[in-house]
Amino acid sequence: MAVEISPIVKPSRLRARAGLLGECVAEFLGTFIIIAFGCGVVAMAVAALPGSGRAATPTTIFLAAGDWLLIAFGWCFAVVFGVYVAGGVSGAHLNPAVTLAMAVRRGFSWAKVIPYVFAQVVGAFVGAALVYLVYHNAIDAYDAVATGPKVNGHTNATFSIFATFPAPFFHGGIWGPLIDQIVGTGFLVMFVAAIIDLRNQAVKANLGPLMVGFAVAAIGMSFGANAGYAINPARDFGPRLFTWLAGWDSLAFPGTVAGAYSNYWWVPIVGPLVGGVIGILIYDLFIGDVLVARAREKEAPEPGRTRPVQTLDQGDE
Repeated sequence: MAVEISPIVKPSRLRARAGLLGECVAEFLGTFIIIAFGCGVVAMAVAALPGSGRAATPTTIFLAAGDWLLIAFGWCFAVVFGVYVAGGVSGAHLNPAVTLAMAVRRGFSWAKVIPYVFAQVVGAFVGAALVYLVYHNAIDAYDAVATGPKVNGHTNATFSIFATFPAPFFHGGIWGPLIDQIVGTGFLVMFVAAIIDLRNQAVKANLGPLMVGFAVAAIGMSFGANAGYAINPARDFGPRLFTWLAGWDSLAFPGTVAGAYSNYWWVPIVGPLVGGVIGILIYDLFIGDVLVARAREKEAPEPGRTRPVQTLDQGDE
């Protein structure tokens, strides 16, 4: 038997929450959850596990490739629960690249794009602040014993808890990381489009959020080491803004490490926005248009089957 849940906010004030305001609040909370658990798992790997004596040394990170799975599945579950929490209210975009793609190809109102993006960025910022509140002791302990270049006593390793940067093998180049972000986000939005497409093999039994999380895990395991697989402008910009205010300074903005890379901050914003639009266009061109064509036919063939070929003689009978 269903239990009626009374609202916390007075009924007279609920009307505003039923529209765009409520959707933005949901986008804020969903993105907050993604960052709290996503950046939280990186804080575990980088600072908390080594600092608590659960690694070989206080600065031991990633002894083997399998350790990357901790990060990949941590972000996977972060996305799963963020989407479950916000999905029924806002559709759980939780990513400006998804919001832009939905406006371009799925009829999402352009008037909602800026409010959604703002809510996502603020949610990511607050999520990063929570992670810092919980893990600042571990972060400070790591930075204190770590060697190498530091900015205000902070290392690039602890910065990586919150935001992304390119791998050394790019030698400071921009095109490699930018292409990586376009490709990764293109796959993400393509998968999201497929998962929610009722014309295709849409996920049943409310398992859509789990499949979206698996998509993020797949991208992380296949493309993550190149540039940290931000694949979400809010996921990078919100925490990056927080770290800049918290003392990481030039590591965050303009996103520079002397001799390694410089002015990187815009790449995890532009790359995902471009990639998201490309991803949904590719899905619609290769799959969506086929589904539309089949829907217009009176008798659509089963998947994998073709219609019987009608010969000229048969047509004349």
